[in-house]
Amino acid sequence: MIEMKDVWKAYPNGVMAVNGIDIHIEKGEFVYIVGPSGAGKSTFIKLMHREVKPTKGKILIEGIDITKLRNRHVPKVRRKLGVVFQDFKLLPKLTVYENVAFALEVIEEHPRYIRKRVMDVLDLVKLKHKARSLPDELSGGEQQRISIARSIVNNPLVVIADEPTGNLDPENAWGIMEILEEINESGTTIVMATHNKDIVNTMKKRVIAIEGGMVVRDEQRGEYGYEA
Repeated sequence: MIEMKDVWKAYPNGVMAVNGIDIHIEKGEFVYIVGPSGAGKSTFIKLMHREVKPTKGKILIEGIDITKLRNRHVPKVRRKLGVVFQDFKLLPKLTVYENVAFALEVIEEHPRYIRKRVMDVLDLVKLKHKARSLPDELSGGEQQRISIARSIVNNPLVVIADEPTGNLDPENAWGIMEILEEINESGTTIVMATHNKDIVNTMKKRVIAIEGGMVVRDEQRGEYGYEA
């Protein structure tokens, strides 16, 4: 499903953010990426959806080496990936409905399908009644739910979440996790970078710990392993 083979990433300033990572993530897994600040988690996530390219190594999504793709072919592969950000990245002048629909409009889906699919995912995240609202009329937790709806509207194989609960209070954080778990139970692979010790220790999924750009721990039903 997802493979990283001897992946290295050095930035122009000389920082070696990723050092020879080898991992394999199966379809349908729920994986936490943990580690101290500056460990390389964000680079790991960016490599996975080709926001940055590795200095060396292979990254395969469904057997396709995304490191070798020409830039014009990257958007097609990204359709298989949904990305959820800590800061939501919603378009402020578009309504909730329009923010989610945009992900389907850019791939030229039929308008009738778009209407049904958008309302279905808004129902999943329990915000169907906010379809006409603007992002700044929503709470932080609601904005993150819309971000998730946008990430799954095109039925991705993988949802990559970078600190999706980082800006939320505990109640909203758990609400987000319930949605992600429901998405995972439907067969979607979830890869989530997080500093939330309570969530990791309670939900007991696979844990990959990164320190100094290297995988130092990879455990099924693992724990966070760091001070909160």
